[in-house]
Amino acid sequence: MKNFKIFFALFSLIISTNLLAHEGGHYHKGDGVILNTWHLKTGSKIQGNFFFAKDGNLFLEQEEGVIKSVNINDLTIEDQQLARLKIEKYQQINNTNPNADNIQTIPTNPYKFVPFILLSFLVLGLFIVQEDFINKYIINSKIGLSSLSFLFVITILIACSKSEVATTSTVNNNNNTTTSITIPKTTTTFLDSAYSAFKPAVSTSFDNTYFYVASNGIPNHNMMIGITNWQQQVPISQAYSGTNSWSIPLQPVYATTPLSTKSNFMKGAVAIAVNGIPIFNALNNRGEDSYKIGELDNWGGHCGKGDDYHYHAAPLHLSTLNGLKPIAFALDGFSVYGAKEPDGTLMSSLDSCHGHITTGGVYHYHGTSDYPYVVGAMKGKVTLDPSTPAPENQIIPQAFTKPVRPATNPLNGASITDFVAVGTNGYMLTYKIGAKNGYVKYSWDANNKYTFILTDTAGIATTNSYQR
Repeated sequence: MKNFKIFFALFSLIISTNLLAHEGGHYHKGDGVILNTWHLKTGSKIQGNFFFAKDGNLFLEQEEGVIKSVNINDLTIEDQQLARLKIEKYQQINNTNPNADNIQTIPTNPYKFVPFILLSFLVLGLFIVQEDFINKYIINSKIGLSSLSFLFVITILIACSKSEVATTSTVNNNNNTTTSITIPKTTTTFLDSAYSAFKPAVSTSFDNTYFYVASNGIPNHNMMIGITNWQQQVPISQAYSGTNSWSIPLQPVYATTPLSTKSNFMKGAVAIAVNGIPIFNALNNRGEDSYKIGELDNWGGHCGKGDDYHYHAAPLHLSTLNGLKPIAFALDGFSVYGAKEPDGTLMSSLDSCHGHITTGGVYHYHGTSDYPYVVGAMKGKVTLDPSTPAPENQIIPQAFTKPVRPATNPLNGASITDFVAVGTNGYMLTYKIGAKNGYVKYSWDANNKYTFILTDTAGIATTNSYQR
């Protein structure tokens, strides 16, 4: 009977050790994790990170593991779109395996179960031997009890040890041999330092998966001047914030077959610059080089149909403020540098993706003044929006723009010669056709009512107002 009690006690010790040695956990106060903010149509807000969705409800994980559900239809339109993109993303991950050769694994502690095995044999041995032996050398012996306690402590320490952080990508080379490449997880400190020169106009946050970049979509430099192929769009602010922030993966994974920007990503951004402005494919949605056909301004950008300002060429001018730090981060998680390497040396030769691996063993892209300017092909694995087939496919998650007026048409022969701020909430754009000037003056008030005064080269003015 006594042997049974001893057996039960030791067996309980092993079980309790195994229970203590759990992995993972929830979001705790003070751990630095940023919870996303979701906006309801009623004007109220809910904080929590996407957990899963079921029967039209979104389930959010809050601090201390609390799960909060909200009906997707109760969210604002923008947050409904984001929620459905996240649902599609996770369904795609769980139901398909488009890159079977490209597998993320997190190595665990290989010695985790050794102490459990040793303790199991010890319990079995003690149960078999005589009761007198147990009493004399274990129960009534300081050395025996100390040894058993020491083994118990070591068991907990090994069992509770964390797994490695780096992710291993399995990549097939051209010779059909398989190599394993370990990519370290990007530190949030490194990412944040790249955006620090542009704060507070840009704000950043992060969770365990993504680094988020929020901005109003208006850069800290002038815009539009130099465009000779204009579609009459002008820059207005965009709500790139909260759940509509730009998302940079913290754990890059090499793609088995990098997707070329010549035949992909002609919709949406491929990178986010360190000043909070998205960078699109060098080719527009018609497959034309935006820079070569005169669509871009002196800073490599222009506005889309939503009056959203973005780059198509590399914003190399950002190196003036950022020095040797990155000028952008691609949406596969890899950084984009300017004309020099991170150590200050001249840029080394680039591969077909428009980047390379240099000092430190981590891949990065470079911006250049010639095609493809930023990204030639996505070196890293990305998730594609299933609703957008190539070549007008896009990477998700992707921030959304919010236009205030219908899309405009090209104005043949127009060249933009000036663009200036008017007051605190307005701009004046000047364009020229031949020897005559035309103007676009627009402003907005505190209630997001936008007023556009369009004056053509004949001096005829038209006023339109739009509510956002």
